[in-house]
Amino acid sequence: MRGAVLHAPGDVRVEEREDPRILVPTDAVIRLSATCVCGSDLWPYRGIEKITGPSPIGHEYVGIVEEVGSEVSNVRPGQFVVGSFFASDNTCEICRAGYQSSCTHREGMGALGAQAQYLRVPLADGTLVATPDVPSDDLVPGILAASDVLGTGWFGAVAAEAGPGKTVAVVGDGAVGLLGVLAAKQLGADRIIAMSRHEPRQKLALEYGATDIVTERGDEGVARIKDLTNGLGAHSVIEAVGTQESMMQAIRSTRPGGHVGYVGVAHDVELPGEELFFSHVHLHGGPAPVRRFLPELIDLIWNRQIDPGKVFDLSLPLEQAAEGYKAMDERRAIKALLHV
Repeated sequence: MRGAVLHAPGDVRVEEREDPRILVPTDAVIRLSATCVCGSDLWPYRGIEKITGPSPIGHEYVGIVEEVGSEVSNVRPGQFVVGSFFASDNTCEICRAGYQSSCTHREGMGALGAQAQYLRVPLADGTLVATPDVPSDDLVPGILAASDVLGTGWFGAVAAEAGPGKTVAVVGDGAVGLLGVLAAKQLGADRIIAMSRHEPRQKLALEYGATDIVTERGDEGVARIKDLTNGLGAHSVIEAVGTQESMMQAIRSTRPGGHVGYVGVAHDVELPGEELFFSHVHLHGGPAPVRRFLPELIDLIWNRQIDPGKVFDLSLPLEQAAEGYKAMDERRAIKALLHV
């Protein structure tokens, strides 16, 4: 099959890879309909995360089940399915508590390389969720978004306890941040402040439910949030970047007793203990348990109540994956969809 391989920073090639096959009875193999480039894929692409030789890449996926192992009963060949970036059994004690991304048997999908024509999905019964039928083409991007960025933005909003009566601020205007805005709106937040300097992203944030746009960053951004909230800060802040600056901007934008939902993959983030102690800010986040939210998100997308697929502002064939990476790295695209 054809699949994307990251050879070195800035060097993505689509080349021949071994066809996936059933290795254990709990596996499934799916024929991908669409996949995409994630903001977290840019960390190794930029050389911030080290790679040790050519590596398959990609962890977001939707497609048709081709084959299942003998112990798989929840999905069957011919169904259209979506899964998360972590495979999970969905039955262990941690999964049952709603944290499937910390499943005691979890397996990372990125190492299997979802930017390809086919994909082996471990723990298929717990990982894959079928849609009611094979979706129309226009629904595929939205369902693909549910595989990661929508579920991640949703978890950010839930972790930040966004809801009625709350002011929510969103740090980060990538796909996760924008879908955090959408999630906060769906959860009933009264006011949603999107922090963004980029006009196309600001426009989509407003379309998804943002009531205010803040262009300042760092201390100036914090001051602007305070100005908009009677000097108190937001009740709920979604941190969707993962840098030291973004995390501190999120914490300092939150009022005492408020909540930060951090879902940007952290890189070299260190928290000052004394400041955190006296802030009275709650922190909750980590790798989003996307599987927890998939049934609800699929239903919202299927019934056209939300359209998360709008974050895909670039669509390319799989063979042009390298251009998708380049466009996102240069911020010419919010998120690149790769059709297979």
